[in-house]
Amino acid sequence: MLNQTQKPLIGIPTRINYNDDSFYLRRYYADAIYSAGGIPVYLPLIPEVDYIEAIANNLDGVVLSGNNSDVDPLRYGQGPHIKLGTVSDERDETDLLLLQVCELRKLPVLAICYGMQLLNVYRSGTLFQDLESQIDEVLKHQQEGSYTRVSHSIKIKEESLLAILAGGNTARVNSHHHQGVDTLGKDLDPIAWSADGLVEAVINTRADQFILGVQWHPEAGWEKDPLSQALFKHFISRTMRR
Repeated sequence: MLNQTQKPLIGIPTRINYNDDSFYLRRYYADAIYSAGGIPVYLPLIPEVDYIEAIANNLDGVVLSGNNSDVDPLRYGQGPHIKLGTVSDERDETDLLLLQVCELRKLPVLAICYGMQLLNVYRSGTLFQDLESQIDEVLKHQQEGSYTRVSHSIKIKEESLLAILAGGNTARVNSHHHQGVDTLGKDLDPIAWSADGLVEAVINTRADQFILGVQWHPEAGWEKDPLSQALFKHFISRTMRR
């Protein structure tokens, strides 16, 4: 339990570069968390229960960051689609273990892009392995160029947490993914959608743990985006209520 002078420690899993066997992550996640009042801790991808449990003993919340790999479709009972991208067993397994330990310890979770997709799979949901080839009249979700550029609108569920944070029922978001939620996982409530019907945000319906998932990248461009700032500030506030 935090005292009034402590800032919450927030664990954020890294990515893996197989070319030089290094762990890495852009600075945006750390900057956004620190600005919102948390202390970011980048986590190496060590998919071992004793490591994850030891780390979780010292964390107050977890941000599942975006990633440059796809969730292994074997984890939700499908074979690989012809347009499946790179799969990272280390990242999949580390995130799944983090979710399991966070659930046991009721740690708040903010799941971003790949993180939201992995959350959905953890809750027994499935994914579209390639939006362009699996959804009719799909929007361009894999944007080119800057990660900070907002690219499409989302419709937000009325009176939801996201609507409160956004100050309304619509927003524009930056989008960099080619997969997305298909069958929704257990106890996840969809609270935002893009114009093509893709789920853009989910929230946990279990009252004993705060989990929010967003399909876009609030960490990129957070300095100038009020919704991104509100998301991180609210998440940090939830880590301090335990």
